[in-house]
Amino acid sequence: MPLSGDGQDNKTRRLLLEGYNLALSAGTGIATYSRTLGSAARALGYQTDLLVSTNRAIDESDAVMAEITVFDGPRNLNLIHKGQMELRRLFGAPLGVKAGVLKSIDGVVARPNASFDGFRRIYGVPFLLDVERLHFMRHGTRLRLRVDQPPDVFHVTRAAPIHISGAANINTIHDIIPLRLPSATADDKKYYLGMLREIVRTADHIVTVSEFSRQDIIQLTGISPDRITNTYQPVILPKDVTEQSDAAVSDMLAAKYGLDFKDYFLFVGAIEPKKNIARLVDAYAASGVQRPLIIAGGLGWMYEKELEKIADERFLSYTVAGKHIVPKRRVRRLSYVPYGDLVSVMRGARALLFPSLYEGFGLPVLEAMTVGTPTMSSNVTSLPEIAGDAGCLVDPFDVDAMAQAIQRLDVDRDYREELAARGLKRASDFSLEKYQRRLRSVYDKVTG
Repeated sequence: MPLSGDGQDNKTRRLLLEGYNLALSAGTGIATYSRTLGSAARALGYQTDLLVSTNRAIDESDAVMAEITVFDGPRNLNLIHKGQMELRRLFGAPLGVKAGVLKSIDGVVARPNASFDGFRRIYGVPFLLDVERLHFMRHGTRLRLRVDQPPDVFHVTRAAPIHISGAANINTIHDIIPLRLPSATADDKKYYLGMLREIVRTADHIVTVSEFSRQDIIQLTGISPDRITNTYQPVILPKDVTEQSDAAVSDMLAAKYGLDFKDYFLFVGAIEPKKNIARLVDAYAASGVQRPLIIAGGLGWMYEKELEKIADERFLSYTVAGKHIVPKRRVRRLSYVPYGDLVSVMRGARALLFPSLYEGFGLPVLEAMTVGTPTMSSNVTSLPEIAGDAGCLVDPFDVDAMAQAIQRLDVDRDYREELAARGLKRASDFSLEKYQRRLRSVYDKVTG
């Protein structure tokens, strides 16, 4: 069966969305951004296709194998692949690379990736990240992708040196954290800076997600302000979750995660230095608050210090249940929470604590405001811009200030209710309708 609306009239504009992150098994902020972008583009009348990285070339002559290739998971690299990558390192891809295409999903794969829903066709390039990187390192230029029919717009959802001839090429640059906070990321900074400069120089337009990031990119790269647009980003939460009653959410949290509704504090994000989790845990300990702190997020990089803080023995206690002594932790980590459950976990929190050192947008803050959960966030980078007057803003380097904020959020019901009400109002400024208008403006500009 066609993926989505395979027919096309001559007046329908086509968008090819680069969606490497959509194919990952665990969700990322860029995956959420990409899903929302695809939905918004379809609402604007664009016929949307998707580009992903695959483990081998898509064999378009074999529909069964083509479908399997698109949904195949990671596998060990063999000597042939390693040899191919060494050739890319030496020569790059001066003639570009051809993207194969999956035109329909016929039910071969039992559980296809739901993130691909709504896209008409899926294009795939084998080991795209490796090839684009090695090509850029060899030639200092963007990798040219060849497709059977160039789209009107090719929108790359990350900082990536790729382009399609004959299309309007747009790159979303969410932030420049590897350059502004180099010690907090594992990126190759020389590669990243060179790639960023080339993208900014050659792309038809740059999109970003906050006015802070826009000014940050302008200041660092010197890009003309009329070539970069802040569209912000909205939140689309699953209705089957948001429409549940408090009682239903409470029952699910207790049964599945052992959490009591509005009786825990929550952090959401990857375990990595920029998220400032070590200071957050110290502030939580200093606050004396007894309600648990839940850390919901997978492992990023350089996470050893944070994991050590989370596992600190001072947060371990024991209770007696019948004849058994049961350990109980005041600081707990949930390594993976499905997105629907995460929305409920966020909704059930007493407050979201998000003292990140650097954010291009800060999606968890907007998500929490959208479900009526009070937020504590940093007073730096984009976070004051997103939270507005609806957040408790603190210096992320000041443990005492964070501890005092946590104490107030714990005991001051009126304050929590005020922040929740302001948050709901503030979240409306990031509606899907407003995002679609901003996106339409960008696409109209680049397509003439």
